[in-house]
Amino acid sequence: MKWLSFKLIYLYRAIAPNRIRSACKFEPSCSEYALLAIEKYGVFKGWKMTLGRLMRCKPPNGGKDYP
Repeated sequence: MKWLSFKLIYLYRAIAPNRIRSACKFEPSCSEYALLAIEKYGVFKGWKMTLGRLMRCKPPNGGKDYP
């Protein structure tokens, strides 16, 4: 499952328009956060953390946020 998650994230990075990928207000980017969270906490908890991060992706949120 982990390898499939990583492949999906890399696919997103390859096909998502640059204007979407460069609009991330957080550091690391949301896709990098997903990779780190899945690696550190496993697939299910990593995706749950990533979805929570995506829900916070609106002003005034932003800044450094590591899993």
